[in-house]
Amino acid sequence: MTRIAATFKRLQQSGRKALIPYFTAGHPSREHAVPMMHALASNGAGVIELGVPFADPMADGPVIQKSGEAALALGVGLVDVLNPIERMGVEVFAARCAEVGVDGVLVVDQPPEEAEAMVPVLRARGIDPIFLLAPTSTAERIAQVGKLASGYVYYVSLKGITGAGHLNVDEVLSALPAIRAATGLPVGVGFGIRDGQTARAIARSADAVVIGTRLIQEIEAAGPQHAVEKAGAFIRGIRDAMDAAAPTTRETTT
Repeated sequence: MTRIAATFKRLQQSGRKALIPYFTAGHPSREHAVPMMHALASNGAGVIELGVPFADPMADGPVIQKSGEAALALGVGLVDVLNPIERMGVEVFAARCAEVGVDGVLVVDQPPEEAEAMVPVLRARGIDPIFLLAPTSTAERIAQVGKLASGYVYYVSLKGITGAGHLNVDEVLSALPAIRAATGLPVGVGFGIRDGQTARAIARSADAVVIGTRLIQEIEAAGPQHAVEKAGAFIRGIRDAMDAAAPTTRETTT
């Protein structure tokens, strides 16, 4: 069992859902990355999504893209986090991931149709290949992701970029049964979740809540001196809101 799978199992047994914060490596500085991860973990994060600064956004909204540009301006890039996958090769990439303790890999610009060679290499190292699904995903794509993914499936909750403000919770929750029918993996929901109320509503049905843009805004507003403290406090508030919606252990076992 991978560490991501073990995390979801442990949370499920306690009647809780996973909180997955996202922040960009190198923002606001190189030195913030490790303390930031510790702060997020100690304040309720179950999984941490560490973003690699990239000049060509795939679905990133202006807030995340700005954080990536700031990190790139400091000289932080793929080499600092890991390295370009194609340049080093899948085998070397997987080995380096395992060496530094990476638990899962989400390559946004690699669709499942192009990932079949990478998946077994990652799994052999105990690393979960994580894939995105969206409101536009076909039944065929959902089935394919169900076969290849492990750890959890990331459902992009809306047609748009990260941080968009038009999230419809009912639409999101109505899409989950089709995904669950194709895979027994936990389903995390991200994009457009900005506060405890929305996180709580999503957590009633999803297995995980992913929150990035709003966290990065909190980091930016706090400034380098208080970024870690502010990030931890923000994630604690989201965690508390989600736990308020979670069923008790007794309710989940009866």
